[in-house]
Amino acid sequence: MKRTIATLLSCLLICIFFTACGEKELTDGKYTIEVTLSGGSGRASVESPAEITVQGKRITALLVWSSPFYEYMLIDGVQYDPIQTEGNSTFEIPILMDEDMAISASTIAMSEAHLVEYTLHFDSSTIKGE
Repeated sequence: MKRTIATLLSCLLICIFFTACGEKELTDGKYTIEVTLSGGSGRASVESPAEITVQGKRITALLVWSSPFYEYMLIDGVQYDPIQTEGNSTFEIPILMDEDMAISASTIAMSEAHLVEYTLHFDSSTIKGE
């Protein structure tokens, strides 16, 4: 019985080791990833999949809103401004994958500027190379 339990535990440890070692490490480059947006009034959206860039341990995404009226975004107290002046508001922001990211975005689509709370979620299981 002890031998059977020891064998089963050994097999389990080997499976865990190979699963952990099999996780994909992203190399520097450009990829796409599915992103979901929640919160706000429900009228805004972001393009998905989004383009991401990996440089070392830093991952940034090009986040393209469904509106040209976003003036800036706040993430962890840091302000990010749009990277272009025409078309829908586009931002380059640092991201976390597989975690809900609380963000705020200032929009002038209404009669005056409003800071709206959103949540972004980037799903690493959807990453594809370009």
